[in-house]
Amino acid sequence: MASEIIKQITEYLVSAEVEKREVVKVTANIKPDLTVEEAYEAQELLVQTKLDQGHRIVGPKMGLTSKAKWDQMGVSEPIYGYVFDYMLVDNGGVVPFQIHPKVEAEIAFLIGEDIEGPGITGAQVLAKTEYVLPALEIIDSRYENFNFTHTDVIADNASTSRVVFGNTLKKPSELDLDLVGATLAINGQIKDLGAGAAVLGHPANAIAVLANMLARKGQKIKKGDLILSGALTGAVLLNVGDFVSGKFDGLGEVTFTMGE
Repeated sequence: MASEIIKQITEYLVSAEVEKREVVKVTANIKPDLTVEEAYEAQELLVQTKLDQGHRIVGPKMGLTSKAKWDQMGVSEPIYGYVFDYMLVDNGGVVPFQIHPKVEAEIAFLIGEDIEGPGITGAQVLAKTEYVLPALEIIDSRYENFNFTHTDVIADNASTSRVVFGNTLKKPSELDLDLVGATLAINGQIKDLGAGAAVLGHPANAIAVLANMLARKGQKIKKGDLILSGALTGAVLLNVGDFVSGKFDGLGEVTFTMGE
């Protein structure tokens, strides 16, 4: 059963998301010594709260999947959170403005068989992946000015806000995913670009890390999970009315408009 401090953190962050209100990071005013284990406890309670409200998990998502981010945050492994059904927006649709949204281009994996660690490799992930598809993830930290520590962002469900998946599904064997390039454009101007290798050398490696992290808790990746593997590009800040386009080699285009 969650402690009172974990409940307080969860309520603090859930209300911030619902009210579209930025808040001071947890480690500034609630628990300065918040550990990784406690942060994931808070995240798990947040997830359970949403499930109790009738929402459905689409799948996990990976964050901090570049070595540069690890150095920046002072960590040695990625983090994960969860995407829920209410976060999905159709390709070409309108994403509702929340607090201070940013967009990243990612490759998503539709899992065909359960993947249970430890010791999972990227090759094993590819063997159990049904399809890969392009995605634009809209991250939107509940913290003021995106000012947070490693544990703050874990508790905040890894800043997950909205996701737009593309319509092109490919078998992993059809592409060299580490070489798949993506461009991210806002209102027709390319703002960033990257390739699959930016995600731990290969996007499947991020899914393998996830399986091994979940194994520590006796959990696994499940058949049918649709997983965001991590950002190919940097995160670009969005404004109301922006038209966003992500173009992926071999996987087509994903677009949306930033609503109010």
